[in-house]
Amino acid sequence: MYDLIIVGGGPTGITAGIYVARKNINTLLLAKDFVGQAGKAGEIENWPGSYLISGQKLVSDFKNHLQKFEINIKEEEVKGIEKKGEIFEVSTVNNNVLQARTVIVASGRNPRPLKVPGEEKFTGKGVSFCSICDAPFFKNKTVAVIGGGNSAFETALDLKEYASKIYILEFSPKIIADEDCQESAKDSGKITVITNAAVKEIKGKDFVESIIYEDKVSGKKVELEVKGVFVGIGSLPATAFLKNLVDFNQSGEIKINPKTCETRTPGLFAAGDVTDVKYKQIVIACGEGAKAALSVHEYLEKLKQNGKTK
Repeated sequence: MYDLIIVGGGPTGITAGIYVARKNINTLLLAKDFVGQAGKAGEIENWPGSYLISGQKLVSDFKNHLQKFEINIKEEEVKGIEKKGEIFEVSTVNNNVLQARTVIVASGRNPRPLKVPGEEKFTGKGVSFCSICDAPFFKNKTVAVIGGGNSAFETALDLKEYASKIYILEFSPKIIADEDCQESAKDSGKITVITNAAVKEIKGKDFVESIIYEDKVSGKKVELEVKGVFVGIGSLPATAFLKNLVDFNQSGEIKINPKTCETRTPGLFAAGDVTDVKYKQIVIACGEGAKAALSVHEYLEKLKQNGKTK
């Protein structure tokens, strides 16, 4: 029996882990991995104290910091959470069932799929959701990046060190990425932006060979010969393991009390990008993790006062 189980190994979960460890709360942190969205980021310029740091380095620093404390850590993916009486049961894909008095859900987000023919078939065979992970495999090859926001442009900029030619395909008529991202793309000499492009299919035999999109203005279908397709159209909150314990907003994010990170279920807290907190930034995610941890400490102290932790 743990006092707390933290679900998630990103900046939110790790920060929560650091805070509860300092409060001597008996904690288990469960993480599918310690990469997350932050670890897949390229160069980060807005982390206080580091003018420029890679996402991989930042996440590595977080994990090393966490491991300085006495905290239980297991790299296991969570598949379900239930509350039985006053106790939470957290089940994992390894068929382990773990119990705790409180839970912090800090599971972050997963990449949003395109949902077009060929995407699932060629995932890992030319279709990728992580440029930091896979860019070296596309050295001297032509690739397409889907999306027009910062994540798509950052993906394209990661790829420019390897790929010979990069297409950015954006569904809307207007690019929404920050101006500095757009300028860097223009200056690269390798990146071509195509707007009003509705992706219809990813084609190939054993690996990706081309992508088909419809020009929304002319209605014509265009086929681009590419060896890789990087999907950068945003993300979805990772909440598949939650049943009826929380309320969701229209975007599928967990509704929380913004002051405490509490959900509608007593003892169940949620923090970071998986919640309805407006801005999705690493520094904010860390703050939310700290807030959730302090709220858990306060909640457990009240349980002790009421004699419910024996």
